[in-house]
Amino acid sequence: MIRHHNVSRFLAIIILIAVLSACAATETTRSAGETIDDATITSSVKANLLQDEALRALQIDVDTFRGVVQLNGFVDTNDDARRAAEIAMNTPGVASVQNNLQVKPPRG
Repeated sequence: MIRHHNVSRFLAIIILIAVLSACAATETTRSAGETIDDATITSSVKANLLQDEALRALQIDVDTFRGVVQLNGFVDTNDDARRAAEIAMNTPGVASVQNNLQVKPPRG
């Protein structure tokens, strides 16, 4: 009976270690909490971009990894790209912004 109890305790400890290590962040992955934080930041940046009249109609993709926001897509002007980065940077939780927005070529 004592042996069964020790085996059960050992298995419980192993399972607990496995669960906790699965939730831990590594250099290339996020913890569960970081994933939720990044999703919240992404949603906030998108909402803030939609509130800006000039940027509302533009296709700007937003992705966040550990507080670093990446903006991708196309804008009409360099000013639009700068404005989008400024809005993103001023969003709570954003550590930095990688602005990969490209200006659309003029129609001709």
